[in-house]
Amino acid sequence: MNQLKKGSKKLLNAWAFYDWANSVYTLTIASSIFPIFYSSLFLSEIKNVQAFGMEFKSTALITFVTAFTFLVVAFTSPILSGIADYVGNKKNFLKFFCYVGSAGCVGLYWFDISPDGIHLSLLFYFMGLIGYWGSLVFYNSYLPDIAYEDQQDAISAKGFSMGYIGSVLLLLVNLFMVMSQDEGAAKMQMMRYSFVTVGIWWALFSQYSFYYLPKGTSFGHKVTRAIVFNGLKELRQVWKQLKQDLRLKRYLYAFFVFSMAVQTIMLVAVYFGEEEIDWGGDSEKTMGLIISILVIQIVAVFGAILTSRASNKYGNIKTLIAVNCVWMCLCFYAYFMKSPMQFYIAASIVGLVMGGIQALARSTYSKFLPETDDTTSYFSFYDVAEKIGIVFGMVIFATIDQVTGSMRNAILFLFVFFLLGIILLFRVPKHRTVASD
Repeated sequence: MNQLKKGSKKLLNAWAFYDWANSVYTLTIASSIFPIFYSSLFLSEIKNVQAFGMEFKSTALITFVTAFTFLVVAFTSPILSGIADYVGNKKNFLKFFCYVGSAGCVGLYWFDISPDGIHLSLLFYFMGLIGYWGSLVFYNSYLPDIAYEDQQDAISAKGFSMGYIGSVLLLLVNLFMVMSQDEGAAKMQMMRYSFVTVGIWWALFSQYSFYYLPKGTSFGHKVTRAIVFNGLKELRQVWKQLKQDLRLKRYLYAFFVFSMAVQTIMLVAVYFGEEEIDWGGDSEKTMGLIISILVIQIVAVFGAILTSRASNKYGNIKTLIAVNCVWMCLCFYAYFMKSPMQFYIAASIVGLVMGGIQALARSTYSKFLPETDDTTSYFSFYDVAEKIGIVFGMVIFATIDQVTGSMRNAILFLFVFFLLGIILLFRVPKHRTVASD
């Protein structure tokens, strides 16, 4: 097949379609069915679990494991992206992480919190998480390769929108599967089946993107020990170049802070709703949480589009500041909410700003980049900043949850990160400027 030209409609759609394929992971595994399943494994009076020779609060354990996974991604992605640049075939790395992630989702069918099964279970959870986030390193780096600058905001938003639509469709199927059963054990079994459907969906629909996305420029190089750490060297080179660009450097500082808070909230939202909201009963809780996630996803489709249009009218930075203000208010509101209706209101607002801030943050970075053919290394730096931020956010959240015994205290603390992110965004220059600080 002849390689499609940059900016062509078919190429842009093929890139965006990977969001359709992989977003089912974030919705079913990260955000809805798995958190409900995981919480249901524990009795109401017993919320602790033994793992790694220690006793953890159940929510704190899964948060710590999540933080560790992001730490692994942060350290390995620059090495792998460096190898991808050297060999000239980043599509293979995208495929590798896709298949690792999909296999991890299927493996969650056997998830078990017993002392004999907890560690293998957490390994499957780790595989799904690292597969999703590891693949994004290479997926995001395609954006400036396949789209011109004036196309990037729109196609980035389209990718997130396609992801929300596809993931909602599968979640509706999973919801029908779960709610078709009356017994608790039968519902749990259907949840296990839903993990398998995620793995199959992810691997199957990715094939369209894999078929059309360019392989990369092959230089006939082979991987040797000497170039394994080439990615870290490239990362240092990127950082040296970034320090000379005041606008890009200050934007990355702001992104590091507000992304830390956004991603932490998105990763713990359902655990928070399961533990802190008074649903009245287990069936009401399961239905209420899934409805909340559906509300978030449906509203997020419109949120991503509205944010893209707002950025065209008011500019990327001003729009990001406004969206961060909404997130900051949400943290304060979440501390006091107790009823399902209050949770639904929060879910609606989260949906409005969730996709928008992710899509706009990604396209803003892409637009701020200097002219370069080495997009993988630049996006590797972006992803490392994001992952390290998530590690800090999740560790802080889990520690506060473990020590105080309440996720409310942890969610309120994230208010500070959004406030700091807003302050840092105000310091981003309007035009590219040579750094002097």
